[in-house]
Amino acid sequence: MKFNNAEDTIQLSPLWQGERFPDGRPKVPSSVLGRLSRITLEEAWGPLWSRGYHYQFEGDFKIIHPNKIMVGRAVTAVMVPKRPDLHDTLLNYGHEQEDRRGFFNQWVIDSLDEEDVVVIDMFDKIYQGTYVGGNLSTAISTRTKTGGAVIWGDIRDNQQIEQIENINVYYRGSDPTAIADVTMVGMNVPARIGRAVCLPGDIVLGTPAGVIFIPAHLAELTATHAEKSQVRDVFGFARLNSRTYTTAQIDAAWTTAMWQDFMQWFESDKAAAAYQHLTWEQELEEARRNENNGPSSDVRL
Repeated sequence: MKFNNAEDTIQLSPLWQGERFPDGRPKVPSSVLGRLSRITLEEAWGPLWSRGYHYQFEGDFKIIHPNKIMVGRAVTAVMVPKRPDLHDTLLNYGHEQEDRRGFFNQWVIDSLDEEDVVVIDMFDKIYQGTYVGGNLSTAISTRTKTGGAVIWGDIRDNQQIEQIENINVYYRGSDPTAIADVTMVGMNVPARIGRAVCLPGDIVLGTPAGVIFIPAHLAELTATHAEKSQVRDVFGFARLNSRTYTTAQIDAAWTTAMWQDFMQWFESDKAAAAYQHLTWEQELEEARRNENNGPSSDVRL
């Protein structure tokens, strides 16, 4: 058994065709992370849900900086309750065969790169489940610059962590006790965070409502879909305010006449300037195909 084995991590993400880190994780470009940092939770959720990814969101967290957005590439770990024979075997293996130092949680933090987010399945342990405190959170800040942590478990030193402005931490509870009676059984393996599944290299989008894990191979598509949703909303709000269309018209599939109206607005209005890199041929063609199918009751995700 190896911790953070690149071959295993590559095997988990065969749909990713781009650059990878030395540990095998997909390396979604920083430019895509920047685009994702400007979208909402619902805008990220829609394209994933429509493609069958129904277990990517978890919202039952406390948040160190509840009004800050967190975006980064996932580094995952899975912890289980301590069983002495398993615990000693894995801890000794890490120390003796992989030259690791300290306890399991330190191994993970020491592996982080810039723009990473550590994602920990701590089986919702609170008492003696404090995965990070002030020291390790400072290390996360130093290593990731803009990342943070998602911990299905506990933290300590909240007052110290709150002073670290450049990262965010999502967690289940707080306790003054130190981490104890836990064993790491996997590093950069699939992790269950509540009702969500996170793979190493997924993009972690943390919002005031919770966290969504975006598969690496869908990250750019999600950004594009979200930006299109945003600019369509800007147009829709303007047309609703002017009473040009009803909410039923805006929320359903648009007619070709509505698309023509949108395209004229998109090409000339200052509010659309930030979205000019987007193209709309597919949507226009779909509207033309559906023109003779009658009114639609579909709601846009």
